[in-house]
Amino acid sequence: MSTAAVIGVGPGLGMSIAHRVGREGYTVALVSRSDTRHAGYVSSLAEEGIAAEAFTADVRDRATLLSTLDAIEARLGPIDLLYYGPGAVDLDAQRPGPITATTAEEVRDLVSATVYPAIDVVNRVLPGMLDRGSGGLLIAGGLSAVQPMPFLGALAVAAAALHNYVVTLNAGLAGTGVHAGSLVIGGLVERGDIHQLVKADPDRFGGVPPRTLDPDDIAEGAWELYRTRARAEAVFSVFG
Repeated sequence: MSTAAVIGVGPGLGMSIAHRVGREGYTVALVSRSDTRHAGYVSSLAEEGIAAEAFTADVRDRATLLSTLDAIEARLGPIDLLYYGPGAVDLDAQRPGPITATTAEEVRDLVSATVYPAIDVVNRVLPGMLDRGSGGLLIAGGLSAVQPMPFLGALAVAAAALHNYVVTLNAGLAGTGVHAGSLVIGGLVERGDIHQLVKADPDRFGGVPPRTLDPDDIAEGAWELYRTRARAEAVFSVFG
Protein backbone atom coordinates (compact mmCIF):
# COMPACT_ATOMS: atom_id res chain seq x y z
CA MET A 1 0.00 0.00 0.00
CA SER A 2 1.37 3.41 -1.00
CA THR A 3 1.22 6.41 1.31
CA ALA A 4 0.36 10.01 0.46
CA ALA A 5 0.96 12.85 2.91
CA VAL A 6 -1.26 15.93 2.70
CA ILE A 7 0.46 18.77 4.54
CA GLY A 8 -1.76 21.71 5.45
CA VAL A 9 -5.05 19.89 5.04
CA GLY A 10 -8.22 21.94 5.27
CA PRO A 11 -11.86 21.55 4.22
CA GLY A 12 -11.18 22.87 0.71
CA LEU A 13 -8.26 21.88 -1.47
CA GLY A 14 -6.46 19.73 1.11
CA MET A 15 -9.41 17.41 1.52
CA SER A 16 -10.06 17.33 -2.21
CA ILE A 17 -6.46 16.22 -2.74
CA ALA A 18 -6.87 13.60 -0.01
CA HIS A 19 -10.00 12.18 -1.64
CA ARG A 20 -8.45 12.21 -5.12
CA VAL A 21 -5.26 10.39 -4.21
CA GLY A 22 -7.17 8.09 -1.89
CA ARG A 23 -9.25 6.92 -4.83
CA GLU A 24 -6.00 5.86 -6.46
CA GLY A 25 -5.34 3.46 -3.59
CA TYR A 26 -3.10 5.58 -1.38
CA THR A 27 -3.34 5.51 2.37
CA VAL A 28 -3.57 9.17 3.32
CA ALA A 29 -1.75 10.93 6.14
CA LEU A 30 -3.49 14.21 6.95
CA VAL A 31 -1.42 16.93 8.61
CA SER A 32 -2.74 20.23 9.97
CA ARG A 33 -1.83 22.54 12.82
CA SER A 34 -4.98 21.71 14.82
CA ASP A 35 -6.71 18.40 15.47
CA THR A 36 -10.18 19.91 15.95
CA ARG A 37 -11.45 18.73 12.54
CA HIS A 38 -9.44 15.55 12.16
CA ALA A 39 -12.21 13.15 13.15
CA GLY A 40 -14.50 14.58 10.47
CA TYR A 41 -11.79 14.45 7.85
CA VAL A 42 -10.95 10.80 8.55
CA SER A 43 -14.64 9.89 8.62
CA SER A 44 -15.25 11.60 5.29
CA LEU A 45 -12.48 9.57 3.68
CA ALA A 46 -13.62 6.35 5.32
CA GLU A 47 -17.03 6.80 3.70
CA GLU A 48 -15.26 6.35 0.36
CA GLY A 49 -13.28 3.37 1.61
CA ILE A 50 -10.08 5.42 1.91
CA ALA A 51 -7.74 4.58 4.78
CA ALA A 52 -6.45 7.70 6.53
CA GLU A 53 -4.78 8.83 9.72
CA ALA A 54 -4.43 12.38 11.02
CA PHE A 55 -1.40 14.08 12.55
CA THR A 56 -0.89 17.51 14.10
CA ALA A 57 1.99 19.81 13.17
CA ASP A 58 2.52 23.49 12.38
CA VAL A 59 4.82 23.87 9.39
CA ARG A 60 6.49 26.82 11.11
CA ASP A 61 7.68 24.52 13.89
CA ARG A 62 10.49 22.73 12.07
CA ALA A 63 11.28 20.14 14.74
CA THR A 64 7.66 19.09 15.17
CA LEU A 65 7.05 19.04 11.43
CA LEU A 66 9.99 16.74 10.74
CA SER A 67 9.16 14.47 13.69
CA THR A 68 5.60 14.22 12.35
CA LEU A 69 6.93 13.01 9.00
CA ASP A 70 8.96 10.43 10.92
CA ALA A 71 5.79 9.33 12.72
CA ILE A 72 3.86 9.02 9.46
CA GLU A 73 6.48 6.74 7.95
CA ALA A 74 6.74 4.69 11.15
CA ARG A 75 2.98 4.05 11.09
CA LEU A 76 2.10 4.01 7.40
CA GLY A 77 5.34 3.28 5.58
CA PRO A 78 7.40 5.41 3.18
CA ILE A 79 5.77 8.55 1.79
CA ASP A 80 5.33 8.01 -1.94
CA LEU A 81 3.38 11.18 -2.75
CA LEU A 82 3.56 14.49 -0.92
CA TYR A 83 1.18 17.43 -1.22
CA TYR A 84 2.28 20.64 0.50
CA GLY A 85 -0.29 23.41 0.70
CA PRO A 86 -0.58 25.23 4.03
CA GLY A 87 -1.94 28.77 3.89
CA ALA A 88 0.70 31.43 3.35
CA VAL A 89 -0.96 34.04 5.53
CA ASP A 90 -3.74 34.19 8.10
CA LEU A 91 -6.16 36.74 6.64
CA ASP A 92 -7.94 36.94 9.96
CA ALA A 93 -4.74 38.31 11.51
CA GLN A 94 -2.88 40.02 8.69
CA ARG A 95 -3.24 41.17 5.10
CA PRO A 96 -0.36 41.79 2.71
CA GLY A 97 0.62 45.35 1.83
CA PRO A 98 1.51 46.68 -1.64
CA ILE A 99 4.84 45.96 -3.29
CA THR A 100 5.73 49.67 -3.21
CA ALA A 101 5.74 49.50 0.61
CA THR A 102 7.17 46.00 1.03
CA THR A 103 10.09 45.71 3.42
CA ALA A 104 12.91 43.19 3.55
CA GLU A 105 11.65 42.08 6.96
CA GLU A 106 8.21 41.26 5.54
CA VAL A 107 9.80 39.21 2.77
CA ARG A 108 12.05 37.38 5.24
CA ASP A 109 9.07 36.54 7.43
CA LEU A 110 7.00 35.17 4.56
CA VAL A 111 9.84 33.21 3.00
CA SER A 112 10.57 31.72 6.42
CA ALA A 113 6.90 30.77 6.82
CA THR A 114 6.38 29.31 3.35
CA VAL A 115 9.51 28.48 1.38
CA TYR A 116 11.79 27.14 4.10
CA PRO A 117 9.24 24.63 5.51
CA ALA A 118 8.54 23.34 1.99
CA ILE A 119 12.24 22.76 1.41
CA ASP A 120 12.57 21.05 4.80
CA VAL A 121 9.69 18.70 3.98
CA VAL A 122 11.07 17.90 0.53
CA ASN A 123 14.53 17.21 1.92
CA ARG A 124 13.01 14.83 4.47
CA VAL A 125 11.06 12.67 1.98
CA LEU A 126 13.07 13.02 -1.23
CA PRO A 127 16.02 10.73 -0.37
CA GLY A 128 13.65 7.80 0.11
CA MET A 129 11.88 8.52 -3.15
CA LEU A 130 15.20 8.67 -4.98
CA ASP A 131 16.29 5.39 -3.43
CA ARG A 132 13.06 3.75 -4.60
CA GLY A 133 13.19 5.45 -8.01
CA SER A 134 9.60 6.73 -7.77
CA GLY A 135 7.50 9.36 -6.08
CA GLY A 136 5.90 12.74 -6.43
CA LEU A 137 5.93 16.18 -4.83
CA LEU A 138 2.99 18.54 -5.38
CA ILE A 139 3.42 22.02 -3.92
CA ALA A 140 0.70 24.66 -4.02
CA GLY A 141 1.27 28.38 -4.36
CA GLY A 142 -0.34 31.54 -5.64
CA LEU A 143 -0.76 33.06 -9.07
CA SER A 144 1.42 36.01 -8.03
CA ALA A 145 4.35 33.64 -8.54
CA VAL A 146 3.97 33.96 -12.30
CA GLN A 147 1.78 37.03 -12.81
CA PRO A 148 2.51 40.49 -11.37
CA MET A 149 0.10 41.31 -8.52
CA PRO A 150 1.55 44.40 -6.85
CA PHE A 151 -1.09 44.51 -4.12
CA LEU A 152 0.23 41.23 -2.68
CA GLY A 153 3.66 42.67 -1.94
CA ALA A 154 5.88 40.34 0.06
CA LEU A 155 3.48 37.45 -0.54
CA ALA A 156 4.19 37.68 -4.28
CA VAL A 157 7.93 37.59 -3.67
CA ALA A 158 7.65 34.48 -1.49
CA ALA A 159 5.27 32.80 -3.97
CA ALA A 160 7.74 33.38 -6.80
CA ALA A 161 10.57 31.89 -4.76
CA LEU A 162 8.54 28.78 -3.92
CA HIS A 163 7.43 28.31 -7.51
CA ASN A 164 10.96 28.68 -8.84
CA TYR A 165 12.21 26.15 -6.30
CA VAL A 166 9.67 23.56 -7.43
CA VAL A 167 10.14 23.91 -11.19
CA THR A 168 13.92 23.97 -10.78
CA LEU A 169 13.72 20.92 -8.53
CA ASN A 170 11.71 19.11 -11.18
CA ALA A 171 14.41 19.84 -13.75
CA GLY A 172 17.01 18.49 -11.34
CA LEU A 173 14.98 15.30 -10.87
CA ALA A 174 14.93 14.40 -14.58
CA GLY A 175 15.56 10.72 -15.09
CA THR A 176 15.16 9.78 -11.41
CA GLY A 177 11.56 8.56 -11.46
CA VAL A 178 10.53 11.36 -9.08
CA HIS A 179 8.40 14.30 -10.22
CA ALA A 180 7.94 17.73 -8.65
CA GLY A 181 4.96 19.85 -9.65
CA SER A 182 3.91 23.40 -8.82
CA LEU A 183 0.18 24.05 -8.45
CA VAL A 184 -0.32 27.73 -9.28
CA ILE A 185 -3.66 28.88 -7.88
CA GLY A 186 -5.30 32.19 -8.74
CA GLY A 187 -8.65 32.70 -7.11
CA LEU A 188 -10.76 31.90 -4.08
CA VAL A 189 -10.99 28.15 -3.52
CA GLU A 190 -14.46 26.97 -2.58
CA ARG A 191 -15.06 25.31 0.81
CA GLY A 192 -11.64 26.40 2.06
CA ASP A 193 -11.01 28.35 5.24
CA ILE A 194 -10.34 31.61 3.39
CA HIS A 195 -13.52 31.15 1.34
CA GLN A 196 -15.50 30.68 4.55
CA LEU A 197 -13.87 33.72 6.16
CA VAL A 198 -14.63 35.95 3.18
CA LYS A 199 -18.20 34.66 3.00
CA ALA A 200 -18.77 35.29 6.71
CA ASP A 201 -17.44 38.87 6.70
CA PRO A 202 -18.33 40.56 3.39
CA ASP A 203 -17.97 44.06 4.84
CA ARG A 204 -14.31 43.40 5.58
CA PHE A 205 -13.32 41.34 2.55
CA GLY A 206 -15.77 42.53 -0.11
CA GLY A 207 -17.73 39.30 -0.34
CA VAL A 208 -17.23 36.18 -2.42
CA PRO A 209 -16.30 37.10 -6.02
CA PRO A 210 -18.53 35.90 -8.88
CA ARG A 211 -15.90 33.40 -10.05
CA THR A 212 -14.30 30.89 -7.70
CA LEU A 213 -12.30 27.68 -8.02
CA ASP A 214 -13.68 24.21 -7.34
CA PRO A 215 -11.12 22.31 -5.22
CA ASP A 216 -12.15 19.03 -6.79
CA ASP A 217 -11.15 20.39 -10.21
CA ILE A 218 -7.78 21.49 -8.85
CA ALA A 219 -7.24 18.08 -7.24
CA GLU A 220 -8.01 16.37 -10.54
CA GLY A 221 -5.55 18.63 -12.32
CA ALA A 222 -2.93 17.98 -9.65
CA TRP A 223 -3.31 14.24 -10.09
CA GLU A 224 -2.99 14.58 -13.88
CA LEU A 225 0.15 16.69 -13.44
CA TYR A 226 1.68 13.94 -11.33
CA ARG A 227 0.38 11.05 -13.46
CA THR A 228 1.52 12.38 -16.83
CA ARG A 229 4.72 14.11 -15.59
CA ALA A 230 4.75 16.10 -18.80
CA ARG A 231 5.06 19.51 -17.12
CA ALA A 232 6.44 21.08 -13.95
CA GLU A 233 3.41 23.28 -13.28
CA ALA A 234 -0.36 23.51 -13.63
CA VAL A 235 -2.18 26.83 -13.42
CA PHE A 236 -5.71 27.12 -12.02
CA SER A 237 -7.04 30.67 -12.33
CA VAL A 238 -10.28 32.61 -12.45
CA PHE A 239 -8.46 35.33 -14.37
CA GLY A 240 -8.32 33.45 -17.66
